[in-house]
Amino acid sequence: MLYQFHEMNRTFLAPLMQWAEATATLYSNPASPLAALPYAQKVAAGYELLYRLGKDYEKPAFELNETLVDGETVGIDEKIVVTKPFCRLLHFKKDLPAKRLAALKQPKVLLVAPLSGHNATLLRDTVRALLPEHDVYITDWTDARMVPVEEGPFHLHDYVFYVQDFIRALGTGVHLISVCQPTVPVLAAVSLMATAKDSKLPKSMTMMGGPIDCRKSPTQVNNLATEKPFSWFENTVIYSVPQNYPGAGRKVYPGFLQHAGFVAMNPQRHAQSHWDFYMHLREGDNESAEMHRKFYDEYNAVIDLPAEFYLETIKVVFQDFNLPLGTWEIEGELVRPQDIKSVALFTIEGELDDISGSGQTEAAQSLCSGIPKAKKQHLTAEKCGHYGIFSGRRWREIICPKIAAFIKANAA
Repeated sequence: MLYQFHEMNRTFLAPLMQWAEATATLYSNPASPLAALPYAQKVAAGYELLYRLGKDYEKPAFELNETLVDGETVGIDEKIVVTKPFCRLLHFKKDLPAKRLAALKQPKVLLVAPLSGHNATLLRDTVRALLPEHDVYITDWTDARMVPVEEGPFHLHDYVFYVQDFIRALGTGVHLISVCQPTVPVLAAVSLMATAKDSKLPKSMTMMGGPIDCRKSPTQVNNLATEKPFSWFENTVIYSVPQNYPGAGRKVYPGFLQHAGFVAMNPQRHAQSHWDFYMHLREGDNESAEMHRKFYDEYNAVIDLPAEFYLETIKVVFQDFNLPLGTWEIEGELVRPQDIKSVALFTIEGELDDISGSGQTEAAQSLCSGIPKAKKQHLTAEKCGHYGIFSGRRWREIICPKIAAFIKANAA
C-alpha cells in the first residue's frame, strides 16, 4: 500500500506544484508586471524552492552533443546499439567519416553504469571526459516500473549475462569501466568468460569505488545490510508497482524509498543546500542557482529496481560476501576471478568515499591472482569522495587521464 499511497500523494500535489512554478515565473519573469513589485525576487525564490521540493523529477537527457577531437569540435550522435527488456546499450558515436574514425583508432570503452537507484545519466561527466580519446558505449538501465511483468524477472545473474552479451556485441578489444555497484557483476562476467576461454574477453577492466569485498572498512551502507536480517529487506522495502505504470504488479524496490535513504545519509547537507539555493535566488546569483538545479535534477531522478535483483545483491554482496569468499555460483558455474589472466586490471578508490570503504575495490587485485603484476594498477584518489572519483574537477584532471593512459598501455 505504501507505493499506492505515494502515487496518491504525488497526484494530489501535482496541481500545487504547477501553481508554485507558475507563481515563481510571474514574480521573476521580466515581462511580468509582478516582477517589478518590491520583494518580488524573494517571493519568486520561495515559490521556486517549494516547486523543486515537491515536483516529480523525470529521467534527464545526457545532452552530450559535441566533443573535441584533436582540437576540432565534433558532433555526437546518441545511438541505441542493443535493446533488452531491462537495459539499452547506448553508443556516443562521433559524427565523422568512417575513414577518419578508423584512422583515429580510439579504444572502445564499455562504461557499465550502476543499477542502484539513479539513471545512467549520473555518469554524464564520466562520459564527457572520456569522449575526446575513446569510443564510448554505456549501459542505460530501464526503470523497473516501466517493464511489463510479461518480460519476466531480472536477477543478479541476469545483470552478469547482460554485461557478457554487451561485451560480445562490441567485439574484440573492449575496455570495461565499471562504477560502484557493477564492479561485482562485471568481475563475475569476466571471470566466467575467462573460465570458459571466451575469445571475446575484454582488454582491460577499470573498477571504481565498488563493493568487491564489503568486509573491508565497512561504511554506513554496509552496516545497514549486515545489521538487518534478510527477511527485513523482503518485508520492508519491497512493493508492487501500481496499475498506472506498464510494469503494474512487478515487485520492486521503489525509487522514492531509495531517494529517502540517500537523503537520510546526509540530511543536514541537503537542507543546507536547499537553503543556499533559496538565498542564491534572492540575491540574483543565477549561476549558483543553476548549478543547484542541475545537480538535483539528476540526484532526485530515481528509478525502481527489480526486487529479485536488489534482494540477491543484498545477500550475495553485502551479507554472504560470496565473491571474495569464492562461493558464488551462477547457474552451476563457480565465479573464479583467479582464472582471469590476460585482462589488465585498474582499481580506483576515493580517499573520502563513504559508500565503498577503503580496500573494498582494491580487493579485486588479490582475487585476480592470475593477472601478472605488470598488468595491474591501483589508485587511491586523494580528497575524493564517492562521486568525486567519476565526476567533477579531480575526475577530469587527475583520474580520467590515468585511466586513458592505462587503456592506451593495454590496447595492443
